[in-house]
Amino acid sequence: MACLFCKIAAKEIPATIRYEDDDVVAFDDIHPKAPTHVLIVPRRHLARVQDFDDGAIAGALFIAARRIAISADIAETGYRLVVNNGSDGGQEVEHLHLHLIGGKKLGAMA
Repeated sequence: MACLFCKIAAKEIPATIRYEDDDVVAFDDIHPKAPTHVLIVPRRHLARVQDFDDGAIAGALFIAARRIAISADIAETGYRLVVNNGSDGGQEVEHLHLHLIGGKKLGAMA
């Protein structure tokens, strides 16, 4: 059975798509922590960071983040990229994803 993010990437579940290409799809988080909160996921199912087998997908995720930040007009003021990896790291959906969070001043992280 496909995971939630695989279904969104396949357009089986509706979402507000902010960016997509052959490798990644990005959509609004349903529980945003800031005015801009976009999830950027690889189209290919990778559950965690340790499932990376080459740098191409990592590069595609970061290129997508840059493009989304520019289109959201937050590239110059700043934004945060977060990866929660595994249950102890706060990962809630077992499909690797970046959180792009911005559009307001964010506090420092510990």
